Amino acid sequence: MPATIYLHWAATPYSWVRSGLYHTIIGGDGTLHRLHAYSIDLPAHTWRRNSNAVALSCACMGGRPDPWTIPPTEVQLDALCREAAQVARSWGWREADISIERVMTHAEAASNRDGRRMHDNYGPVIWGGTGERWDFLQLSKGGPPTGGDELRSRIRRFMAAPSASAEASAASGAADKPVASPAPLTFRRASTMSARGQQLAVELDANGSSWALAADLLALYEIPYEWDANRRRILVGSLDVVPTFRDDQVQPSVGWPLFEMTLQNGNAPVILRGILRENRAWCRVLEFAEEFGISVSFEPFTLLERRGG
Repeated sequence: MPATIYLHWAATPYSWVRSGLYHTIIGGDGTLHRLHAYSIDLPAHTWRRNSNAVALSCACMGGRPDPWTIPPTEVQLDALCREAAQVARSWGWREADISIERVMTHAEAASNRDGRRMHDNYGPVIWGGTGERWDFLQLSKGGPPTGGDELRSRIRRFMAAPSASAEASAASGAADKPVASPAPLTFRRASTMSARGQQLAVELDANGSSWALAADLLALYEIPYEWDANRRRILVGSLDVVPTFRDDQVQPSVGWPLFEMTLQNGNAPVILRGILRENRAWCRVLEFAEEFGISVSFEPFTLLERRGG
């Protein structure tokens, strides 16, 4: 099944957060709760459509008896669409790829609106279904049944939006000037560094950060792994890692496709994220050390022994 993004509402209060159901839950104030790596499959968000899929859900529509007493907020919808756009970019998608075949509401998926007859129609009654799932059929009470089209349009706008620096330039009166797309992250200089008493080949970027091939680092510290090309992820077999994955890690704006490093056990939480450059997986050396509990020293920057993650 091709990669797909599914858009849900959780039928809950705005503050509801629970792992295991959706990859990310968006609170009523637009806060993103990224609970699972986008590279793993969760078992039960969209019936018969959980494979090679990402589930994003807004915590809303939990009013009783009227769900619309807790409607999706505008900041929530914006955050949902921004996140979908970010996931799409990380997969190398363009604006034209944001179609109903690739990005669907649960209402649309339940009714097989993408043309794939994968199950009985349990979607909105107006589409011939049983009415069990109607997530984002509408974006507001009494609104038109075009929620999916409206959300995909927002996602395309976010994908087409200029960078933050371009927006700032426009605000200062330079909006009429053409803005070039940000250049991909570049490696400025090849070098070596001491790592566990050996010489490790690294590349230095414009910010002075050291990058190394993920495979070289994993081999150096004797950490077993497998490369999953379909999901763009490295599966790590280590049992003594406690991930501290943060949102300040490498983002799609660096201009290269991304890969994720995850654990093989449990729900495979993200350890770190890096870039695919010339078909090879690169990660920041310091970030790798922090996640895997490797001691470091500075001046010069050196990797020591692994003391546990």
